[in-house]
Amino acid sequence: MIRLKNIKRNIILLLVALTSNNTGIAQIADSTISIEINKVESNFKISGYVDAYYSYYTDSVGVGDFQKFPTISPVSNQFGINIAVLSAEYNSNKARGIVTLHYGDIPQAMWSSKYNAIMEAHAGIKIHPKIWLDAGLFRTHFGTEGLMPKENLLSSISINTFYEIAFEAGARLNYIPNDKISISLYALNGYNTFEDNNKKKSFGLLATYALSDKGNIGYSNYIGDDTPEADSISHMRIHNNLFMNYQMNKMKYQIGIDYCTQSNSDTTHSKSANMFSGIITAKYQVVKKFAIAARGELFSDPQGFMSAVIVDKAGKSTGYNMWGATLGIEYIPIDNAYIRLEARQIQMDKNEEIFYWDKESTSSRTEFLINMGISF
Repeated sequence: MIRLKNIKRNIILLLVALTSNNTGIAQIADSTISIEINKVESNFKISGYVDAYYSYYTDSVGVGDFQKFPTISPVSNQFGINIAVLSAEYNSNKARGIVTLHYGDIPQAMWSSKYNAIMEAHAGIKIHPKIWLDAGLFRTHFGTEGLMPKENLLSSISINTFYEIAFEAGARLNYIPNDKISISLYALNGYNTFEDNNKKKSFGLLATYALSDKGNIGYSNYIGDDTPEADSISHMRIHNNLFMNYQMNKMKYQIGIDYCTQSNSDTTHSKSANMFSGIITAKYQVVKKFAIAARGELFSDPQGFMSAVIVDKAGKSTGYNMWGATLGIEYIPIDNAYIRLEARQIQMDKNEEIFYWDKESTSSRTEFLINMGISF
C-alpha cells in the first residue's frame, strides 16, 4: 500500500513505464498498484492472455473461411490466433471499472461488428454495502461454458454455447449477501447484441451458490423480444440455463442444461418453438502437468428458430438436431500456460447433411485442434 506522500513518486514511475519499451509495460502488467486516499482503498491491474492454434476439419468451406459454428479455432488447416486480450481493471471499496480489448479469430467470427475490438467496458458504483450497480458493455452473464479456451476444461466449446449469448449491453444490479450467494439482475438492449434493434428492453438473471471450495451451482436466464420494429409478429424468448461446476480429488466436472422457448417461431410462424441442449464435461488430472478431458453434448432445435431452417435429405423442413463427443489432452508446463490437443466428432440427424467432404454431402464432421495459451 502506498501512502499519500508517495503518490507523486509512483505516478511518475507509472508514466515512465507506460512510455518506455515493452519490457516496462510487461513489468506493469505483472504488478498491482494500491492507493489509500481519504479512506478509499483502490488498486489498478493490467493483465493479458493469448491463445494460438492449428486446426483441421473434415468440412470443405474453402481456404481461410470460417467453419460452421465458428468460435474456437475456426479456420481449417491453418495456424492462427484465437484471441489476444489486454485488460485494464480498477477496483476500490466504492467504485470499479474494466476495459478489455481483444483481437483474433474469435471476435472476428462472432463479436459485434461496431464494437469488434471491445470485449467488455463497464463502470460500477457501490450503492449499498452489499449492492453494486454497473453499466456498459458486458461479456455474457449466461451459460455453462466460458468463451475463451482458458476458462473451460476443453479449448473448444459446445454447439450449445455457440448459440447462447456471448456479449450484451445494459445495466447490472449485483447483490452479494454473503460469501456463498451472488445474484445479478440485468436490463439489456437485446440478445447477443450491443446495439438495440427495437424500442423494447430485455432482462436477465444470474444466481450462483458456492458449494464450499469444491464448486458452485447456478441458474441464468434471458427474457426479451428482439423482433425488429418492421415485424408486427412478436417473438418473446425465454432462455433458461442450469449449471454446476464441481471438483473432487483429481476430477473436475462441468454440467449444463439449456431450455429455450420463443413465441410465433415454429416453421409456420404461428406457434411457440422450443430448444433443448445439454453438456457434461469431465477432466482428470493424471499428474501435476498432464490432464485428460472428455465432453458429451446434445443440441435439439427442431423448429430451427435458434439455428437454421433447412430442407433435409427426406424433404422435410427442420432445424438442427445433433450430438457431439470431444476428447482432449492437456500439458501444463507452468501454472499460467497450457498446450492442448483435442479431437471432436459432431453428428447431425442422419438426414441433415449440412457438411460437405470428399465431394459429398454428409451429416457428420471430425475436428482436430491444437491450442497453446498463456495468461499474464
